Amino acid sequence: MTKQIKAELMLLTITVFWGASYMLTKLGLGGLEPFNLTAIRFLIAFAIAAAVFHKQILGADKKTIKYAFILGLILLGMFISMTFGLKYTTASNAGFLISLSVVLIPIISFVFLKQKIEKSVAVGVFLALIGIALLTLDAQFKINIGDLLCILCALFCSVHVIVIGIFTKEVDSIALGALQLGFAGIFSMVISLFTENMKLPDTALSWFSVLMLSVFCTAIGYIVQSTAQQYTSATHTGLILSLEPVFSAVLAYMFLGEMLAPRGYAGAAILMLSVLIAELDFKNIFRRNKEETISERGIQENEI
Repeated sequence: MTKQIKAELMLLTITVFWGASYMLTKLGLGGLEPFNLTAIRFLIAFAIAAAVFHKQILGADKKTIKYAFILGLILLGMFISMTFGLKYTTASNAGFLISLSVVLIPIISFVFLKQKIEKSVAVGVFLALIGIALLTLDAQFKINIGDLLCILCALFCSVHVIVIGIFTKEVDSIALGALQLGFAGIFSMVISLFTENMKLPDTALSWFSVLMLSVFCTAIGYIVQSTAQQYTSATHTGLILSLEPVFSAVLAYMFLGEMLAPRGYAGAAILMLSVLIAELDFKNIFRRNKEETISERGIQENEI
């Protein structure tokens, strides 16, 4: 198994965690305000990361700290737009709209980084766009403030994926991944102290949602992403993350009772197909099969 395949399997695992984050955030907002929830989530996540990776964090240089500060600001925009968005839309819809990042990532990479878009990726992006449209838009093409905020979150998410892909090539990925959580937590806490009645969770359900968000969706999720993105492209990362709304919809149905329309399920299937097409290198597969066939024929001829 190559490093790229291992990295992409790691990204798929955290995609499941992130699919659950919409449901968990929805539950967390029952007892906490948006900046308050985001602050606690990131500060707990940073504490966990610091306990495990304290050597890397203490050894971080000025460039790593500067990059983490930038990523912390992007994360702040990303999660605040998502958290406020979830106050006005469903967990399923949020997951689908935020997956628009799969379309934005290759476009931003092409415009600003002059990265060529592979044909298989272009087909995958096209299918992903169709799948996302089927999943999110109703017959009247209605969109509310929650949906708009989730689209803004998709933009932040796209920028985060691209920027972290650049930064991890220059600095220690673990220190970078951990420190960005700390900065995002501090930024959120400062805003919460001035705009909200900041407090700790006061119910078992609230604590459960916060701890799940902090440990699995944030501490593990973003450190794994920082590490895995060293071995795969930003576009491939975005396409894997596009499966997030599928997991979000399944979990929202199981635990929140949210249902999709029939065309929504069709959109989910198309979305999964788009990832398969973009991730599989069909040329190499066909070439490898051809070489194996030729090799087998050669062995058979020698035996004769």
